[in-house]
Amino acid sequence: MPYSAVCLIAIVSFLEIMWSALPAVADSDVVQFKLEEVIEMALNRSPAMSAAKGGVRQIEGERMAAGAYPNPSFSAVFGPGKTRESLGDISFFERTLTLSQPIETPGIRQARQRGAEAALAGSQAAVGEARLSVLSDVKVAFYQLLLAQRDVELTMQARILVQDLFRGIKARVDAGQARPFEAIKANVELQTVSNELSRAQNSLVAVRARLDALTAGGLGSEFSVQGDFQAPRNTFNRHEMISSALEHHPTVQRLDKMIEKAEQQAVQERKSVVPLVTVSGTYKQEAAESAYLAQLSIPIPLWYRRQGEIAAALGAKERTEAERVRAQNEIATSITEQVQEARTAVQQIDVFEKGLLKQAEEAVWIARISYQQGATGLLDLIDAQRVHRQTLFQYTQARAAFSVALARLERWTGALQ
Repeated sequence: MPYSAVCLIAIVSFLEIMWSALPAVADSDVVQFKLEEVIEMALNRSPAMSAAKGGVRQIEGERMAAGAYPNPSFSAVFGPGKTRESLGDISFFERTLTLSQPIETPGIRQARQRGAEAALAGSQAAVGEARLSVLSDVKVAFYQLLLAQRDVELTMQARILVQDLFRGIKARVDAGQARPFEAIKANVELQTVSNELSRAQNSLVAVRARLDALTAGGLGSEFSVQGDFQAPRNTFNRHEMISSALEHHPTVQRLDKMIEKAEQQAVQERKSVVPLVTVSGTYKQEAAESAYLAQLSIPIPLWYRRQGEIAAALGAKERTEAERVRAQNEIATSITEQVQEARTAVQQIDVFEKGLLKQAEEAVWIARISYQQGATGLLDLIDAQRVHRQTLFQYTQARAAFSVALARLERWTGALQ
């Protein structure tokens, strides 16, 4: 083997070792964010969180209104009067004063208040539900961005190695020490890696935009994330997770309170068949008399007894009960799916760490030695390097898949994993 080829192999090996040892850093001008910083920003700026908190304030106002008593009303009638001529043709000033107080029949106000309390508890559960959703979405996007950054880094390293390899082979071809076909093969590989780099960079831009959108533009268009994936583990009790989530998940709690509100609405509508009894007191003064009068006014539900409102409240209850069953089924199914995703990712990580990574590294080393000794061709070396890069990326993909599965489990279990 010519001395120049030996030097080329040594240079390529040195560059790969140096690039592998470099930390995953971005341009010094690009702001870096850790996961905790992104989460805090998303919780403070997320429209979903703002909407959920606004819903709580709205229901608090409705609860205040539900506890209010009906206001009284006052009326006054007055003016000059005159008796008939037969009574002496006397002028006087007539007045009639009436004070009325509507009184709700028993149970209406209580049902309305209980319904408002249930609605408030449901809106508070909705805040927890929105928080879980934001946390899960941010973590998923964060880990996907970490994966995209790693993809770009690995592909850039590969392109640098192939560029150096192409330059060395081209120099050998120009010196008449290698066939021109060797340079063509190296150039094809360089173009392939360059295309892969463009694909990885486009994917990076898309994932970065997705994470920025979750913070309502708080991260900016140019930034990177700093951190690592979750450490793999395989301690997942699916049945306990499902049992706990079906009882304590904010979505289930919200729907339980919506059912309770619908029940109280039905009670209120039944008792509103006779909604208000009005008690009035009247003082009346005329020319020849003064009078103190009391009046009781009771509506008579003769033609309509609020059948429509009662049916609507019962229908709302049935619809919410069905939604709760659907939500419980979705929670159980999603937990099962994500537990399986996590376990599969752990198995893949285990395969990589117990042999596949080392085998890929050894394959590259053997390919280099074989190429150096002339036992194999350039394509074998290129294939070995490509397989090594793909193995590293697939290992990173498995770690990212595990972290994403944990983030989604947090959403469906309602607890940190």
